[in-house]
Amino acid sequence: MKRPVPPAMLLDSVDDACLSRLSRGLIGSEVLRIAAEVRALIASGQPVCNLTVGDFDSREFAPPERLLAGIQRALAAGHTNSPPSNGVLELRQAVTRFCRREFGLDYPVESVLVAGGARPLIYATYRALVDPGEAVAYPVPSWNNNHYCYLAGARGIPIEVTRESRFHPTPAQVRALLPRIRLLAINTPLNPTGTAIRPEALAEISRDLVEENERRRERGERPVFLMFDNVYWALEFDRDEPVTPPALVPEVAPFTVMLDAISKSLAATGLRVGWSVASPAVTQRMSDLLGHVGAWAPKAEQVATAEFLDDAEGFRAFRLEMHRRLRERLELLYRGLMALRARGLPVEAVAPEGTLYLSARFDLFGRSVEGRELRTNEDIRRLLLQGAGVAVVPFQAFGLEREDGWFRLSVGAVSVGAIDEGVRRLGSLVERLVS
Repeated sequence: MKRPVPPAMLLDSVDDACLSRLSRGLIGSEVLRIAAEVRALIASGQPVCNLTVGDFDSREFAPPERLLAGIQRALAAGHTNSPPSNGVLELRQAVTRFCRREFGLDYPVESVLVAGGARPLIYATYRALVDPGEAVAYPVPSWNNNHYCYLAGARGIPIEVTRESRFHPTPAQVRALLPRIRLLAINTPLNPTGTAIRPEALAEISRDLVEENERRRERGERPVFLMFDNVYWALEFDRDEPVTPPALVPEVAPFTVMLDAISKSLAATGLRVGWSVASPAVTQRMSDLLGHVGAWAPKAEQVATAEFLDDAEGFRAFRLEMHRRLRERLELLYRGLMALRARGLPVEAVAPEGTLYLSARFDLFGRSVEGRELRTNEDIRRLLLQGAGVAVVPFQAFGLEREDGWFRLSVGAVSVGAIDEGVRRLGSLVERLVS
């Protein structure tokens, strides 16, 4: 009888050198790398307050019962086949009604494209609008724009933002770049900071973009577009009526691609339903691209989402409950960190405005731990994890290069008790370090 060949003897003959330049140049997710380290610590029995994941633990934040029941009904009704590549008509129509009701925007159904969450739509936006070598401007920190630039062959222009502008680009920063770019990416409230752009700043940026495109039209040049990532809009605590570029400056609508999804607003990160609204010509090309990728959302989830989006009262009630539970955790975390600051410890945080994220700074540079000086955000991150069981993500994971001690803290997968314990351990560690 022929003996089987151990697979590893054959499989190990292929290494990185055999692969494409694109794949070899990709940078893996820093957040996923940190998550693996956190899981290893938890498995070893160490208590960890895991503030890293941009996700919801369903034991803490479950999707709406009506949405889940709707998925079950859709499955029972036989919606297990492939949906249309641009989304089931019922959902695309529901999105137009949703935009009219929530944002005051009137889009035709031809403007709507549905996909498996917002990520494929972001990729499609880049590929449909930006040619290789053209420039894309985006704030740093921000989520994954540097990686999408790489995948699209675009030239990324990071805009370094500060706390003074709520970690968003200022109109002056954008104005200086508009003549050089093909796409401007804005996300508000922002992942990773949890802060929202000022409406007056967004309006000024939108007007400047319209004026730039008027000049381009006169020269016969292609326009600059705005990708407006709106995935976190429903989790902005103190704004009942959301702010969008087309509502502020209607003339910017033809050049705006708006992205939304149920992932954060409905705590449904794993259900993978997202949509974009844009000029029909843009939507058609994005749809053509994703049709080849097969990035559609599952049909049953689409059917159920269409039904839920039309339930205005149900959506609002769920939104307010998310506000209550997220605010409870974020404010508990914020108060705990500011109490450490009041004790003279080098800790600060930005008051929560929404999302599931809090921005915090740990100014521990230059201090020594077991003879080793803390010089980088990564040094501080490892210290907090190993010394206090508090897992955070440095802004470097979101494209920022400067080492200034700022981190993203996410409360989507932690209990109130875990936050209390984590802050207590954190305070003990920092106090020992500075004493």
